[in-house]
Amino acid sequence: MPRFSVVIPVFKVQGYLHECLDSVLGQSFRDIEVIAVDDCSPDSCGEIIDEYAARDARVQAVHLPQNVGLGRARNAGLQRATGDYVLFLDSDDSYTPGLLQALATRLDAVGDLDILVFDHIRTFWHGRGGPSQSTELFERAGTDVFRLQDRPEYVHLFLVAWNKAFRREFFLEQGFQYAPGLYEDAPVTQMAMVTAERIGCLNRVGVEYRQRRHGAITKTPGRKHFDIFEQYEGLFAFLDERPELAWSKPMLFERAIHHMLFSLKRSERVRPADRKDYFARTADFYAAHIPAGFTLPGGTMGVHMRALAKRSFRAYQATEFAARVKRAGPRKVLGATSRVGRHATTRLSTFQRRRPLDPNLAVYTSYENLLPSCNPAAVFEKAKELAPHVRGVWVVRQELAGQVPAGIDHVVPGSRRYAEVTARATYFVSNAAFPDDIAKRPGQVHLQTHHGTPLKRMGMDQQAYPAAAQGMDFGRLLEQVNRWDLSVSSNRHSTEQWERVYPGRFEPLDVGYPRNDRFFTSTAEDVAAIRDRLGIAPGRTALLYAPTHREHHKEWTPTFDLERVAKALGDDFVLLVRTHRLDRPNPQLSDLAAQGSVIDVSGHPSVEDLCLAADALIADYSSLIFDYAGLDRPIVIDASDWKVYNAVRGVTFDLVSGRPGETPGTVTTTEDELIDAFRSGRWSGAEATALRGAFRERFCPYDDGHAAERVVRRFFLGEDPAPAIVPPARRTPAPKPSRG
Repeated sequence: MPRFSVVIPVFKVQGYLHECLDSVLGQSFRDIEVIAVDDCSPDSCGEIIDEYAARDARVQAVHLPQNVGLGRARNAGLQRATGDYVLFLDSDDSYTPGLLQALATRLDAVGDLDILVFDHIRTFWHGRGGPSQSTELFERAGTDVFRLQDRPEYVHLFLVAWNKAFRREFFLEQGFQYAPGLYEDAPVTQMAMVTAERIGCLNRVGVEYRQRRHGAITKTPGRKHFDIFEQYEGLFAFLDERPELAWSKPMLFERAIHHMLFSLKRSERVRPADRKDYFARTADFYAAHIPAGFTLPGGTMGVHMRALAKRSFRAYQATEFAARVKRAGPRKVLGATSRVGRHATTRLSTFQRRRPLDPNLAVYTSYENLLPSCNPAAVFEKAKELAPHVRGVWVVRQELAGQVPAGIDHVVPGSRRYAEVTARATYFVSNAAFPDDIAKRPGQVHLQTHHGTPLKRMGMDQQAYPAAAQGMDFGRLLEQVNRWDLSVSSNRHSTEQWERVYPGRFEPLDVGYPRNDRFFTSTAEDVAAIRDRLGIAPGRTALLYAPTHREHHKEWTPTFDLERVAKALGDDFVLLVRTHRLDRPNPQLSDLAAQGSVIDVSGHPSVEDLCLAADALIADYSSLIFDYAGLDRPIVIDASDWKVYNAVRGVTFDLVSGRPGETPGTVTTTEDELIDAFRSGRWSGAEATALRGAFRERFCPYDDGHAAERVVRRFFLGEDPAPAIVPPARRTPAPKPSRG
């Protein structure tokens, strides 16, 4: 029987679940069982749980046949728990290192407790955190063991399920069960606190309590927040059945009313239209359960209670307004108009914005108004085929307008037609940021296609890496995310990352990357024609070297000597060098290309062409790795500065670990190792092939040649994404280049 059972109810938290489970399973104290309850989550949470259960015998995966809500999911886990103590952890939160060992040490020192409470810290989606309001209580408690009746001030501990270790037999003997609906944990916690004979506090932050921007139940306004009344009715019915607990009624009554009023004044919980009704329900509860001889507290709380006693919503409003004015001081409260909207108002004419939307007009932009390329270009081409009624117009910078291919309609930012098109279009497609001067109107829909799988830290994660986040405007980023309606993903890893680092209300579209369709539709003739245009001589093995951008470098510098490697590999090989679009032209590269040592393909308009032409990819930490893996061709990772890159930019997993599913092929850390990898044949050997297969299985589950069609059918036609994804075993990537 384990010392601790940790019950984790899981629902729609795929972006946070890995961190949660890792924080528990990585604890130094190992005598635990983890019961992860999949509450019929519609995302990949169930698969994640199964993966953990398959590799760690301490994890028990429970899959509920239908969604029952947080409380009953906890109950399902409790039924399967066998530990001395049971802990409940929400699946978007995490334990701090050493928590479970600290709990075990305290219990060994003081003997069995009915409840051992520990502290928490709030971590916010914008990166800031702060201590709990109970810190002083934890400090004061020390190692004392007490009853709540003797230390009533401890009723003010944060009364939730996840900051306590409950003695399992105590919990079961009392018959505690979490009820369905919101606010299910406060009444059960209060029941436990007033019945416990031995309570202890651990003055240690044990939980990182995540405050999500979107998705949290308590930040979703609606009538569900009226559940609070039924939950507290259950608490007082429990107290009525136990006369020996009459002493607790006044304190729990005050806490209940405080909780109800706390929710009432928060717009993210109770909608303004529901407030009068909610206040009336609170007044009903007040009248039904106020204990005889109850003494009103002082301050605003006492004033609010008087308003409840009189059932005067107007009096409550007046008091609350006065409190807001006092808190605000002389500051003038302005409307919550976003920066994007304010800017747009100055740019778009009132006339254009008042005209109806054009249901057959789409605006495209790639890499913030560069030439048509990447996923948006693939969607554009497929839309011409499947949704020909939708006219596509590209936004292109003035200096590039003359290079737009013939036949592609485009506008330049700031022009009169630009204002008309962006004001009236129904559809917007981008792989990066949408133009800042576009105000999203009701009825407009935005598709974010992204432009790579995130190995490096992205979005809000970049706050922790200041060297890589220079010039980042995180406020602007969130305004951008607010526009997204659909977010395209090429694998589950990306979907989980986007959900966490771009906190928004968008819907994930797990269909593959449209730009990679060509990897499955191109023929041997197509590949040969591309190689011929690039000047790759017949019989030569073409190695595409495509390093990522390094924010900590002032100018592009290859991680190895291009000339030496090219000479060492000899005439059988040729290097195609592709610098990152954010890197400035490199004179040394130009000189080498002029000498014929390498082929400079930095300015080539299609990276997809380059991938099709290459026999293998030499990459460092570029997201191109994930796309190229779909071609099932060798990949060599040049990891000479991996530790530096990880420290400066941060990564989402260990690319160079050598573990299947993480490393896509041979890894080299020096120039000599890189040369030897090709001379020895390791670059395409059995070990490299096996690693590539596992990597491809993990990161290319949807890329099958039909991603663009699925996007067009969902985004423009409102259909379910189709056709169905072709299983990897039945896919046929473009033929490898012939070297004969």
